[in-house]
Amino acid sequence: MHFISPELERYIEGHSQPEPELLARLNRETHLKVLQPRMLSGHFQGRVLSLISKLARPAVILEIGTYTGYSALCLAEGLQPGGILHTIDIKEELQDLQRRYFDQSPHGRQIVQHLGPALEIIPRLDVPFDLVFIDADKENYLNYYEMVVPMMNKGGIILSDNVLWSGKVLEEPAANDKSTKALVDYNKRLATDPRVETVLLPIRDGLNVTRVI
Repeated sequence: MHFISPELERYIEGHSQPEPELLARLNRETHLKVLQPRMLSGHFQGRVLSLISKLARPAVILEIGTYTGYSALCLAEGLQPGGILHTIDIKEELQDLQRRYFDQSPHGRQIVQHLGPALEIIPRLDVPFDLVFIDADKENYLNYYEMVVPMMNKGGIILSDNVLWSGKVLEEPAANDKSTKALVDYNKRLATDPRVETVLLPIRDGLNVTRVI
């Protein structure tokens, strides 16, 4: 859902940092060749992710849900020298596309791809995280969150995408709509969890920015 007009979106993009050329190419290729290109973070949200990462200066980033690698490249822009970004996805068919663009960026050697269920992979990483981006299956958002919070460094940031879910979080979910119910419960948990402070931003389809206290 677009929460603001296309004209205002274009104004916002035109008065924000330009989309880097590599990411613009990945944006185009995703829309031309990959199913569900609306899953891509895109220019404006990508610049938001990049800026948050640059402000946080993380040594270790975890991304849950790689898709074609756009958001990973944005987040990697803020990595400390020698830092690492772990990105997890279940779609093997996208790994070559991801790696092709990762290797064209200055941060390619810092991005590690993981293939498989995130709930199985995360405990094996056994590293403290400074920045986490959750953008995968909505029904497991709360499971991902509860798993990573104890693994975060103090002051670490958790970003959660699609938390407005096209405005469906305001509606009574249908009996078979597990994703909307999961996101309603997730947003409530973040807003009331004493371990964190959080703000929900109406960026694109909703972005929760959560800081571990």
